[in-house]
Amino acid sequence: MPSPFAGMDPYLEGSEWTSVHVELTSAIARHLAPLLAPRYIVRPVRRFITTAPDDLAIVARDIYPDVGVYDPAPMTTTSITTASVVAPSMPLLLTTVIPEQEPQYTIEIRDQNQRMLVTAIEVLSPTNKRAPGYYAYRDKRTRLLHSPVHLLEIDLLRQGMRVPMVDPLPPAPYFILLSRVERRPISEVWAIQLNQPLPVVPVPLQAGDADVMLDVQAAFTAMYDGLRFDLAVDYTRPPDVPLPTPPDP
Repeated sequence: MPSPFAGMDPYLEGSEWTSVHVELTSAIARHLAPLLAPRYIVRPVRRFITTAPDDLAIVARDIYPDVGVYDPAPMTTTSITTASVVAPSMPLLLTTVIPEQEPQYTIEIRDQNQRMLVTAIEVLSPTNKRAPGYYAYRDKRTRLLHSPVHLLEIDLLRQGMRVPMVDPLPPAPYFILLSRVERRPISEVWAIQLNQPLPVVPVPLQAGDADVMLDVQAAFTAMYDGLRFDLAVDYTRPPDVPLPTPPDP
């Protein structure tokens, strides 16, 4: 049974998103592979980012040795006789914070001969759109924008921070942004409404090679139908991420 929505299904932004993120990335790679062969190869690449609660950030400078060895000053007789002796008590059992390693997927298009990275395609996840993962993604994005690599970003999440732009993005729930090497800092932006199909967007390659066209809706539909998301989603209930309230007539 197909999704009842014309484009992105907002019911997939909640508890199902982890599966959507993995499988949509793979569906896009499979969609592009025959269009790129034999000159280019396309692969989904998995990396990990450490996540923690919003009020806790783990960075290298926060890490200190767990055990210290010191040469204490010798204790005097007076300090020994006047010190109180307290018997050890039973320890408390409390839960500590263990930051999680969340996988992040990037689609890499590389030149078949030299394996040079030509284009990166990012399907943004909630981790990319909230602290501290947002800042890690922003740093990675900055490195890509200062490199000879095209960047295509697919943001199918309504919540969280958007990628930084000089010009304000128009009001829309979903966006696709393309930064071509030769046109920076200008980006091509597709603003997608809830009732619109996902667009067909160009994927730029090396100079002299024509763009290939990525049908994002076809990749999304293949993922949705192939994994039978219709069996996992209860469309009679509100979605995990609430839909906007329609304006009063």
